[in-house]
Amino acid sequence: MASHKSAQKCIRKTARQTLVNKNRVSRIRTEVRKVERMLESPKAIDQATAQVALVEAERQLMRGVSKGMMHKNTAARKVSRLAKKIKAIA
Repeated sequence: MASHKSAQKCIRKTARQTLVNKNRVSRIRTEVRKVERMLESPKAIDQATAQVALVEAERQLMRGVSKGMMHKNTAARKVSRLAKKIKAIA
């Protein structure tokens, strides 16, 4: 266990930030999964609905990039692949 005040504070800060980061990553994964589920059954959805879901997923991914959750190229690659699949529906 930490014996200095500053080290104890660092432990508390890390615990708080870990919870925040877990929530952010969970939100990102949820939005990406929504789009992927839509793409599994393309006959059940139209392109406009999928596009709206993609916009929200992209928003969460880029927010994750700005918060340091993932690298910008990783997020861009995920968005690109999802957009490519949505475009193929048409």
